[in-house]
Amino acid sequence: MINKENIVEIENLSIHYKMKNCTLKAINNVSLNIKKGKITALVGESGCGKTTLSTGIINCITSPGEIVAGEIKFFDDDEVINVEKLNAKEINAFRWEKVSMVFQGAQSSLNPLMTIEKQFMETMRVHRKKITKQEMLDKIYEVLKIVNLDADRILKMYPHELSGGMKQRVMIAFSLLLDPKLIILDEPTTALDVITQDYIFSILLKINREMNISMLLLTHDIGVVANYSDYVAVMYAGQVMEYGPVEEIFDDKIHPYTRGLINSTPSLIADLNTMKSIEGMPPNLLNLPTGCPFNPRCKRKNEICEKENPCLSNINNEHYFRCHLKLEDLRNEGNN
Repeated sequence: MINKENIVEIENLSIHYKMKNCTLKAINNVSLNIKKGKITALVGESGCGKTTLSTGIINCITSPGEIVAGEIKFFDDDEVINVEKLNAKEINAFRWEKVSMVFQGAQSSLNPLMTIEKQFMETMRVHRKKITKQEMLDKIYEVLKIVNLDADRILKMYPHELSGGMKQRVMIAFSLLLDPKLIILDEPTTALDVITQDYIFSILLKINREMNISMLLLTHDIGVVANYSDYVAVMYAGQVMEYGPVEEIFDDKIHPYTRGLINSTPSLIADLNTMKSIEGMPPNLLNLPTGCPFNPRCKRKNEICEKENPCLSNINNEHYFRCHLKLEDLRNEGNN
């Protein structure tokens, strides 16, 4: 039976980087649903596993990383695709056509020796063997119009002739080229000024709402999550610590790490004295602490936190958190 609500279901996924003398556990038993037609954000400090999880969805994990457990299901209109079981030919068809990804620092993905037009056409020829040149141009003009770029001008240019914001919009146009059902965006506005960032996110929001394309947004910016996402998963040490609708997470933030992230976000109108940093440092993924990975930084930890890793607990149908403490105790702590 095809799932009508989720476009991706990740179940008990673990991704490890096995090296000669050690193993880096980047993703540890993650279960997560990505909703159809919605924007789901992955938020957390650098090194928490956001990029590794997203590359796992397109089966594009950098060596020596590998999926050691779990499964990734992609729900198309009339089929269920087990991503981790695809062979090389099937993976090439799956990427771009079903799921596309705009990588962090996507400007470096452009070939500096080719015009934008040639790069678009090269991508289309690889995936659409029988397409005519006019059909390619029609599609290229269509996607460039969506991101508010003048195709007649842009297509003849080389990457170095474009500004940072224009390059980013070109890469978003690339991600739309083969009509994917899901777009993964890894820090899509890194190194851009705030005005350009807001402009690009307004384009992404328009694409999502008008074209019904699902999106997975990777970010460490809580403000971006609040303004542009429908759902949010808070990641720490390769695990999902809390997940739910954005409004509910901000109104009823349960996990101590979620509260820490939100309380440490600067505001133009709030008193800076109310800001609180999260004490301590993220754990070493080569040597994760026993029990809950957040316990060395948690002021509320108890004996069981240092011995056992908690399971996800369900607050309602869509809101989950991972903590040994009782829900009412966590809520009381958040109000103090």
